[in-house]
Amino acid sequence: MDLFKNSEDVAIAENAPLAVRMRPRTIDEIVGQDEFLGKGKMLRRMLEADALSSLVFYGPPGVGKTTMATAVANYCDCEFYSLNASSTSVKHVREIIDHARGLLTSSKKRTVLFIDELHRFNRAQQDVLLGDVENGVIILIGATTENPFFTINSPLLSRSTIFEFKALSESDIMTLLHRAISDTDRGLGKYKIDATDEALEHLATISDGDARRALTGLQVGVMSQVREAGRDDITVNFDLNIAQESLQQKAIQYDRSGDMHYDAASAFIKSMRGSDPDATVYWLAKMLVAGEDPRFVARRIAILASEDIGNADPRAITVAASAFEITDRIGMPECRITLAQAAIYMACAPKSNASYAAINAAMEDVQQNRTTPVPRHLKNAPHPGMKEAFGNSEGYQYSHNFEGGVSPDQDYLGVDKTFYTPTDRGYEKHITAYLKWVDEIQGR
Repeated sequence: MDLFKNSEDVAIAENAPLAVRMRPRTIDEIVGQDEFLGKGKMLRRMLEADALSSLVFYGPPGVGKTTMATAVANYCDCEFYSLNASSTSVKHVREIIDHARGLLTSSKKRTVLFIDELHRFNRAQQDVLLGDVENGVIILIGATTENPFFTINSPLLSRSTIFEFKALSESDIMTLLHRAISDTDRGLGKYKIDATDEALEHLATISDGDARRALTGLQVGVMSQVREAGRDDITVNFDLNIAQESLQQKAIQYDRSGDMHYDAASAFIKSMRGSDPDATVYWLAKMLVAGEDPRFVARRIAILASEDIGNADPRAITVAASAFEITDRIGMPECRITLAQAAIYMACAPKSNASYAAINAAMEDVQQNRTTPVPRHLKNAPHPGMKEAFGNSEGYQYSHNFEGGVSPDQDYLGVDKTFYTPTDRGYEKHITAYLKWVDEIQGR
């Protein structure tokens, strides 16, 4: 099935942006996504076996989700409808489903319904699709930039196969750029283009895996010179300077409320925990360049200072607190320096999660087991009568009255439990030694 089926579509196609004109029309023209489209991989096997089920394509913009849907429909010789969830209605969806049912009955031909931004359908709208997806009246292909496990109904997901699209590699982008330059039908092949490798490599790098941006930059650089000359037969010199002017600012793919936000934060935290200052400062830079709230970053540093460093370096929490206060007071761009200093400090500090493990174990004990009452000798006795009548504070041994500041036989819990086990790293090795000394005094 041709994507452009009538004269109006043809006219639109001829004047469409280069990125639209150069969309692959067949499975074999598609570049990238070898994890599931390569030989012997899942989607390729489904197509070759004529066993296509409903699909969900999940990934960032510009990586070929719409292109893949069209190519899949072409491969299967299916009727193809393309909708955008943000601008369509349930009525329109029902009309397509009714048509698909009639087509299947009359000619045995199946229908692919592609819904871009499927996550924008609410649960009731998604439920409209369930029955016809399950009985095969339509093959649904949904595309989303949002995590489908959080934005798409579980019943619809269970009837679909999910494929995660990755950003295209620089070599993939280079392939598409060369293809556009040489294609005389849909691309820029009718022009004499002298493109340097470094210019194309710049587009491939700065586009950050987004084929649409790279092809747009190429089109701007070429067509601006053609228009300026006023004729098509000139030699277009597409060098590094032209490439830089055609696509100046790198677009960081980042969603402050979605997966990209949490994935970058996760990488940042795990790099600090893993004692890798270079990875730490890279993920910090990515978040800040993408416009992340620096206070969010400061909070993550503060949490890590206690969770992953703790008493192995007690100064870490002070550094984190200072970084948070400074970040809150001065903001970007200056606070980037403070955040970098604090994050690198955390990455280079000795690590211990003993305090984190201790509070978790203690809280679990409180929640799951019989609550331990406060021993009588530890209870408060603000009034003399409380000690006299109830025995509050009776027998309490004031630690400073004993040598070394440790009472030899005072019990502070009433039961034998251990929650805090310090490591032998950083300052905690001194804590370990001190607690061993306390145990010796108390005869444990």
